[in-house]
Amino acid sequence: MRLGVLDIGSNSVHLLVMDAHQGGKPIPAFSHKTELRLAEHLEEDGRRLSQEGADRLHGFVTEAVRFAEDKGVHETLAFATSAVRDAENGLEILDRIKSDLQLEIQVLSGADEARLTFLAVRRWFGWSSGRLQLFDIGGGSLEIATGIDEQPDAAVSLPLGAGRLTRGWFTTDPPSADEIRALRRHVRTEIASHVGSMTRFGRPDHAVATSKTFKQLARIAGAAPSSEGPYATRVLTQAAVTEWTDRLAALPAAERMEIPGVSPARASQLLAGAIVAAATLDLFDLPELEICPWALREGVILRRLDLLPGEPLASL
Repeated sequence: MRLGVLDIGSNSVHLLVMDAHQGGKPIPAFSHKTELRLAEHLEEDGRRLSQEGADRLHGFVTEAVRFAEDKGVHETLAFATSAVRDAENGLEILDRIKSDLQLEIQVLSGADEARLTFLAVRRWFGWSSGRLQLFDIGGGSLEIATGIDEQPDAAVSLPLGAGRLTRGWFTTDPPSADEIRALRRHVRTEIASHVGSMTRFGRPDHAVATSKTFKQLARIAGAAPSSEGPYATRVLTQAAVTEWTDRLAALPAAERMEIPGVSPARASQLLAGAIVAAATLDLFDLPELEICPWALREGVILRRLDLLPGEPLASL
């Protein structure tokens, strides 16, 4: 069947249309994306999504529904993550969209994100990869999971997204040494408190990263560009991310944009993402992470294909 996945994230909102069937690899057929930056529309100390943010989201979802119809989508699986999850009026906004567009949008918990992303990574690398350790840095949160099956033994979501940290900890561009040190201390304290709950299951046979932040860090550290396709092996080493964290700290966002592989939309938050990435590799004592091209959207598709026909997305 032709399925649509509408991913409402903290940075971007993305409609991905995929041709998929049980037992087969989902094949991308169409993509429509915008950098809506919903997290930047949270007001009242980050508790409510502004009217402008709500209106922009409604407008994009309206476009996405039309595109999905034009592309012959059988079913659209729509979900929202950190920005909507954190907003007190998030469900109210989604109810309005449901009423106007007849589209149900599920708010995923952080554990849901980790679990579904882990499923996608497991299917990509297969059983021969053994125990997997997954890291995913989003705009609002960091997901970590470990397991030997398709369901992780442990999964956690921490409020350490690259966008959230940039907004909350940096006041200058580039940030001061004191701000960077304070953020580094905060990030490492948060991650360290969860290391034991993951490592008690044993060291991973394969450590993996997903998300735009990890992909861009791997690219600037020398990994193959996206033009070489999804099957090229891409890794991010602990040494490389440590080096690049220091280099990024000295550059304003305008100069980070000039680095091959860094998108203008993500340049301002790449330093915070690098600080989180460096902390995960160090605290989990991992020499490198392999970049997986599949992540949350593919996990949602794969889980839907596993369900009985007609079973709702809420069963995820």
